[in-house]
Amino acid sequence: MSLLQVEGLGISFGGVKAVNDVSFALDTGKIVSVIGPNGAGKTTLFNMISGVYLPKSGKVRLDGEDVTGMRPDLLAGRGMSRTFQNLQIFHEMSVLENVIVGFHMHERGPVLSDLLGLPGSRRRSRAAAEGARVLLERVGLERAAEREAGALSYGALKRLEIARALAARPRVLLLDEPAAGCNAVETEEIDRLICEVARTGVAILLVEHDMKLVMRLSDTIVVLDHGEKIAEGDPAVVSRDPKVIEAYLGAGTTEALHAHG
Repeated sequence: MSLLQVEGLGISFGGVKAVNDVSFALDTGKIVSVIGPNGAGKTTLFNMISGVYLPKSGKVRLDGEDVTGMRPDLLAGRGMSRTFQNLQIFHEMSVLENVIVGFHMHERGPVLSDLLGLPGSRRRSRAAAEGARVLLERVGLERAAEREAGALSYGALKRLEIARALAARPRVLLLDEPAAGCNAVETEEIDRLICEVARTGVAILLVEHDMKLVMRLSDTIVVLDHGEKIAEGDPAVVSRDPKVIEAYLGAGTTEALHAHG
């Protein structure tokens, strides 16, 4: 059984089917990318999987458990974490503090203990800070730990958000356009980080417009167009699928698709 199973997911807005009957699976340590033209339904699909939207049809199963429509905080407790297209960073907090926030789900203790600063609370705080520093080193931001997050470059902020998502100790990590707005060097850093995370056994579901990145990273690619799944397979197969090529009318995109293999 796959770690994450998406079964016939669908949702409509105002009578328009935004996503219709989409299914796929994601295994431990694998990278599945969801691609498609603008308006294809990629982020809507992400939002259903991660509990932001309640699907009108279909199921989401995490390690066999039906988690369809479960709140994001409850999903995080079961091992699913995500990033967003628009950065969800606390710009006035330090880089370290931003990652510590991600540990709250797993480091929670009795409220009274935390309010009184009792030993158990202090131990949890120290553990969270130590864990946050380890993650910052992992994403290459250890030297920026005490800096205000808002002072970081855009690419560094993207890596910071991934570090915070990893603080929840996910088994499944959903990355919504992690390389959007990044330059070539920053994209290469994101590429390296995603591969490294997958090698640790985390299953990664990726939405990304950078086709070269997608083709390099993905074990499997799921292609959406107008809310429908039109193709699924490894990069070599998907890049030559006539329906996929037709969906992407931009020459640059089709060149990127054909550049693989």
